[in-house]
Amino acid sequence: MLGYLGPSGTFSHQAAMEWSQGKEELKEFPTIYSAIQAVQNGSIERAIVPIENSIEGSVNTTLDTIAFDVDLYITGEYILHISENLMIKKGAKKEDIKIITSHPQPIGQCSKLLTHEFADSKIEFADSTAAAAKRVCESDGSVACIGSPNSAELYGLDILYADCGDDTNNSTRFVVLAKNQLTQVSERDKTSIVFAIDNTPGRLYEAIELLAKEKINMIKIESRPMKDELGKYVFFIDIDGNIDDASIYFALDQVRRNTYFYKFLGSYKY
Repeated sequence: MLGYLGPSGTFSHQAAMEWSQGKEELKEFPTIYSAIQAVQNGSIERAIVPIENSIEGSVNTTLDTIAFDVDLYITGEYILHISENLMIKKGAKKEDIKIITSHPQPIGQCSKLLTHEFADSKIEFADSTAAAAKRVCESDGSVACIGSPNSAELYGLDILYADCGDDTNNSTRFVVLAKNQLTQVSERDKTSIVFAIDNTPGRLYEAIELLAKEKINMIKIESRPMKDELGKYVFFIDIDGNIDDASIYFALDQVRRNTYFYKFLGSYKY
């Protein structure tokens, strides 16, 4: 069973359907945290959760939960193109629209369309794109929403403006979390770790230098608060390659030896 952030019709639901390709039963959860915890306590086998958006950046809830609250591995990732669509009730027209609703993020990502085409419409925020679509379905035609093509299909809506986001390159990276690590080497692997170091000059450089000496390509580095004390941070790093590669294994072992908090988050195909 594969968990995802619900309700049905959200982009997380779309990612779960596309990644599973109908081969797994899906189960929705009200929060990212609850979906991840369901894997930890054994209620479901896996969860697919958002970890990074190309416009908004990292999803901090996901990063913090996998770093501090659970012992799970990233076993895969899926990149979903975020196609924002302005949708209306079947039979409604553009001139009928008085209110436009959605989650705050899609509203912000469609500011150009809303400014140029719907300057007189009232903007109202919803808990999710699916909740907004449900409201449009139940409305008298005066309410429009922004969301995924999947929610238009689920709630029987017409798409008035397709792929109407300000940035057509908007994508979200999802990761699949499970209790068991899969380290089978493929032609294109990524390894993720998180660690903390003493707050002294040069310590971060020394940790990263261990990777550079082995000519290991670092894809991403990001810091997050350690949460137990102001001014202390953990560092998330993604590198090219699989931990089953000897050079990567020994380089990461050296990183582990030179940090006071270290967690291997997984090697997986991407």
